[in-house]
Amino acid sequence: HELIDKVEQTFHSRNKKVVVIINAGGVIEVASWRNKVDAILLAWQPGLEAGNAVVDVLNGKTNPSGKLAETFPMKYDDVASAKTFPGKSFPEKAVVGEFGMKKIPGEVIYEDGIYVGYRYYNSFHVQPAYEFGYGLSYTSFSYSPIKLSSTTLSKTLQASVTVINTGKTAGKEIVQVYVSAPKDRLDKPEDELKAFAKTGLLQPGQSQTMQFTLSVPDLASYNTSLSAWVADAGTYKIKIGSSSTHILQSSDFSLPKTVVTEKCHKVLQPVAPINELKNLASEQTRTISDTGRTGK
Repeated sequence: HELIDKVEQTFHSRNKKVVVIINAGGVIEVASWRNKVDAILLAWQPGLEAGNAVVDVLNGKTNPSGKLAETFPMKYDDVASAKTFPGKSFPEKAVVGEFGMKKIPGEVIYEDGIYVGYRYYNSFHVQPAYEFGYGLSYTSFSYSPIKLSSTTLSKTLQASVTVINTGKTAGKEIVQVYVSAPKDRLDKPEDELKAFAKTGLLQPGQSQTMQFTLSVPDLASYNTSLSAWVADAGTYKIKIGSSSTHILQSSDFSLPKTVVTEKCHKVLQPVAPINELKNLASEQTRTISDTGRTGK
């Protein structure tokens, strides 16, 4: 923060722009300082070509078109697993490892269940700093209404949308398809990413129609009590947009009957009950479940 403050004050006092380039392999906190700078360029870890790639984006030679594959939270406490991580250690079970170093075993029990990443933020209405799928461009895009091949899904269903470059610069757009499932016996997240695709390089005013195919297995969720993947009958909402929260078009379709898409065997049971996060009746409750994941 001190470095950003000094650089920002020095350059802004001379009417110069300040751009922060993030060279990191994961999510970092940005909410406390992002309003002090003019732009943030997330380079991730680009390697030897970092200089060329970053310069091409900053000078406009390349129009950035990447989107976030992770949610950037406002603060660490907003992360669903923050309450249980890093878990507990067992110093009494320590052993001697390589080079004589002590190795202390530990255990983390993740209770977020299906609510990982954007599924948690969208379902529990937690405002992130930057949502999953977010990304800026030097141009802008508009989306036409969704066209469905049918309003009823039997085996497959095609959804298409036309993307138009409405700005003044050539660019690419990543179109994201989310689906909201009907609330039935299983707890479901508010939205689930089902497909995505990037357009070609669209010149100003140019358009491209993007087509996506959904199948019955795409709608299935794992039912622990049945040891099977099940697609529930009911009305589904398909949402298409430029990020997990910036939905530009939506439409409904139905699945006439419940379908078991895959039967499984019950293996790899958790060694202890997991107090798994649920979102029943719009209440943030926790119930004991025999599903979940545990790390040791």
